[in-house]
Amino acid sequence: MIESAAHKLAHELVNRREAINRELSRNGVRFGIYKNNEYHDRLFPYDPVPRIIESDEFDELEKGLKQRVNALNAYLKDIYSDKSIIHDGVVPEEYVYTSAGYFPQVNGVTPPGGIFAHIAGEDLVQGEDGRWWVLEDNLRIPSGASYPLFVRDIERRISPRLFRDVHIRDNREYPRLLRKAMDFVSTEGIAVVLTPGRYNSAFFEHAYLAEKTGAALAFPEDLEVVDNKVFFLDYAGKRHRVGVVYRRLSDEYLDPFAFNPDSVIGVPGILSAYRAGNVAIVNAPGNGAADDKAIYYFVPQMIKYYLGEEPILHNAPTYMPMFEADRKEVLDRMGELVIKDVAEAGGYGVVFGSSLDASAREELADRIKEDPRRFIAQEVIQFRDIDVVDPQTGEMSPRKCDLRAFVVTGKNTHVWYSGLTRYSSVPGQMIVNSSQGGGFKDTWVLAPETGVEHELGAEVQIANLLSQSRHHSLSLVTASKADNLYWLGRYTERAFTTLNQFFPFYDRVMDTDVDAFRPFAHALDLPEDFEDFDEFVKSFLYDGTNPDSVRSAVTAAFNNAVILRPELSSRLLQYVELAMTNITDAAKKAADADDIYNQRDIADDMLAFWGGIENSPVDPTLKAFVFIGKYLERIDLYTRFGLSMEEMEAPLRKLASYSMVLDGMPLPSCFADGLSWLVGQLPARGYDQVATLLKKYLDDYSGRVSALAIKDMGSLSSMNMDAKRF
Repeated sequence: MIESAAHKLAHELVNRREAINRELSRNGVRFGIYKNNEYHDRLFPYDPVPRIIESDEFDELEKGLKQRVNALNAYLKDIYSDKSIIHDGVVPEEYVYTSAGYFPQVNGVTPPGGIFAHIAGEDLVQGEDGRWWVLEDNLRIPSGASYPLFVRDIERRISPRLFRDVHIRDNREYPRLLRKAMDFVSTEGIAVVLTPGRYNSAFFEHAYLAEKTGAALAFPEDLEVVDNKVFFLDYAGKRHRVGVVYRRLSDEYLDPFAFNPDSVIGVPGILSAYRAGNVAIVNAPGNGAADDKAIYYFVPQMIKYYLGEEPILHNAPTYMPMFEADRKEVLDRMGELVIKDVAEAGGYGVVFGSSLDASAREELADRIKEDPRRFIAQEVIQFRDIDVVDPQTGEMSPRKCDLRAFVVTGKNTHVWYSGLTRYSSVPGQMIVNSSQGGGFKDTWVLAPETGVEHELGAEVQIANLLSQSRHHSLSLVTASKADNLYWLGRYTERAFTTLNQFFPFYDRVMDTDVDAFRPFAHALDLPEDFEDFDEFVKSFLYDGTNPDSVRSAVTAAFNNAVILRPELSSRLLQYVELAMTNITDAAKKAADADDIYNQRDIADDMLAFWGGIENSPVDPTLKAFVFIGKYLERIDLYTRFGLSMEEMEAPLRKLASYSMVLDGMPLPSCFADGLSWLVGQLPARGYDQVATLLKKYLDDYSGRVSALAIKDMGSLSSMNMDAKRF
């Protein structure tokens, strides 16, 4: 009965596919790829036909996944301490110590809480006979949980009535599971999500999980180690002790003092703090020793050795070329097997022998003979197809799919009631990784007949369902993020006011000639020799390589905004995403120039963004940084366009009121620098009085905001209100 209702709901979502993908786009649900040494942000292709797992079937999977991850945690603890499994001959030592993921730097270290793999991504496939097989264990930095987490929320809003009628286990507890695991192992201090940077392929997930867990999103330069303790540096240079770091960068780059000395994205000294027990790192350094594709072969023996149990889930039949008998089997049957390079990941280094010609097989055989430790071979499992909606035809098309299940370990081990189902981009293709062009589906775990279940059972409280993102106080904003907030305000204002001033001048051109547009170009320091006026306008609006274009302003606003997801929320950032989508779409149609006034949609996006910030629970000091940037930019633009002193009064008062919010607080240099530059420009524009007023602010500037210095900034009663306009 439940399964039938679930299939009915799934059919309904197929009809809402475009609406769901539109929501994903406006919320910036992306992943990044590098192609030809260039970074490209791409939407992760979503298919509305979910994978549906029955309740009893998942219960069995859950038992097997907990068993497997518990054994892997025991293995990691063992090989970095007593090494009993090696001494007892269960796992040959040459496999342990030759693993690229084994790091002697953490030998003898037991992490806080005794947990190595806090988050495990277990990749499974379901055979045509319904049997589940484990293909890989991912214990370093498994990614992908954010996508089904995000899309489920959209699905629920798209079809709320149907979701009420279908009992699907709630997947919204993942952030709480993650945060509880982080808090359990935390030593002392705040929680941070450590990202290598904006251009990491999974940056959306880093920012989104920071937002949802209430952790601070930190870049490597935001952390420093002093006396074997890790500190987070806020924009004023104040240190905040860090108790747990959810790191999203590889071991090799984590600490240039301990691992790769050439790393510029690591935190120098963080491993020493970890070894001293002063910070927890999630997942623990050195976990690669257990998710090595060759070590995978031994996991069933680990379960028997550490837990005294028979494995519930099964490995794919695997051959180890390091063993003579297995090597002979692999070489004899190469055309029937799938060969995997244990040094590769993300679907790379996987070769189906049946796809190779005789010459390629011979070359691969020579590589295996030369370095047998580097390869494993597996039987090809014919796993189940699941229908996807072909984006070209709209018809159902069967595709190969795997499932990445997420297992979170803190005080207890939980299997998330969802997972990332990935599908191949080409019918019949066995590789499903996003880096290889694959897409994703939601994974519905049906509830038992008694109703919907939550991972945390009785711990779930009604208040949780209504809670909003945790506030990020100014004290947890870094210097770089203070700049991001300030420039987000400036660039959104630049796009808005520039467009609003553009249209009246453009109207005059239609009534007279291109000379009517020259004052606009002059005000913005743009070229005034319009050899081809239409091309000039096209460049001004759409040319992403032109730093003075509207598109460049929107792009700059977007680049600052995506970093601020934890502080401002996904809900607010969608308006900047919409502006980015609108300007990108308009640029594609620029040659037609059918309706240039569609650009007004971008101005509306900016209004919605500012209104959303003003009415949101975002910390007032964070709002102040955005609006200080916004009104400083508006004063700059209004004085460029020669607006009257009466029209200057409102932005000056707004600038003063938002500056007052920061009374007594340290002031980022970006504001002081921007204000100082503007004060120097205003006399030449004929705004000496405004320059004098703003200069009072700088005169008392000593690194902190002074309410006394700015209390009269909004008063223009004694000023000349007769400045000329164009």
